[in-house]
Amino acid sequence: MSERLLPDWGWTCILQARSANWAARDTTSFMIDGIEVEIDVGGVWRCAANLAAETAALLDLFLPMVASAGPLVIAQLGQSLDGRIATAGGASHYINGLEARVHLHRLRAIVDAVVVGVGTVNADDPQLTVRHVPGVNPLRVVIDPHGRAMPRARVFSDGAAATLHLVAPGRDGAVETSAGLAGTGAGSGALPGSLPPASPSGESACAGALAAGALRRCVLSCDEAGFAPAAVLRALREAGCSRVLVEGGGVTVSRFLQAGVLDRLHVMVAPMLIGSGRPGLVLPPIERLSEAIRPASRCFACGQDTLFDLDLRRSALS
Repeated sequence: MSERLLPDWGWTCILQARSANWAARDTTSFMIDGIEVEIDVGGVWRCAANLAAETAALLDLFLPMVASAGPLVIAQLGQSLDGRIATAGGASHYINGLEARVHLHRLRAIVDAVVVGVGTVNADDPQLTVRHVPGVNPLRVVIDPHGRAMPRARVFSDGAAATLHLVAPGRDGAVETSAGLAGTGAGSGALPGSLPPASPSGESACAGALAAGALRRCVLSCDEAGFAPAAVLRALREAGCSRVLVEGGGVTVSRFLQAGVLDRLHVMVAPMLIGSGRPGLVLPPIERLSEAIRPASRCFACGQDTLFDLDLRRSALS
């Protein structure tokens, strides 16, 4: 094949690698459109074909995340050059361009679950599905300790993918009560957007949301600051979700980063200055720059935006 292999070919390769049994092998190889590609654990790849530069970059970016048998927790933020993810009034559509949204959908396609905070659900009403690229929809997880989520939000009502609604003890009826909805079950008589009764946390409760289009509320204990990120991830692992994307918003991503449970962070930066509004990452104050997080990093062009791929398990200084 003399022509350059384009990103669609590369994405097929990534999905193939994502489904490989990495626990049983250190290297895998397969044929795509008559072209052989060989991939090692960790994402090192070899292919004798003529790849387009954007295809090679796609493999370099995604294969380290999928060519592994271990768990993966990755977070992402889309922001302006001055670190804003929305205006003061909440406008954020769209800070980043179409290519950045395609990248986000690729991230959804390589994970088992995508996690968002209730603020993102109420402000943006996201679908959290894979639409811009081929791939399977992940489990949608809404962190909502105080039961503030809009009951008719699309993640609860569209049936496009399974949804897990995480609430604190005593808040399992807050959504229906605040919205004045009758009925709490998913069966006969339940209104659109009403949620099924809560179940105790653990494997049986969370696994019930894994069926296509299923909806489950799961009760987790929490403190004044909310759910411990490690507890959320533990519940998801018990449900069989070892690859997790923390998609937003800024408060949720900041909490997971501060808790030290993230493996990677993708920050998509748009060439835009907002000058005010909602910040992306907010962490406790530090006194010295030596206390700052300095992870190993790579940069990728993504349309007019720039993607920073931060490997939080490796220091840039090592």
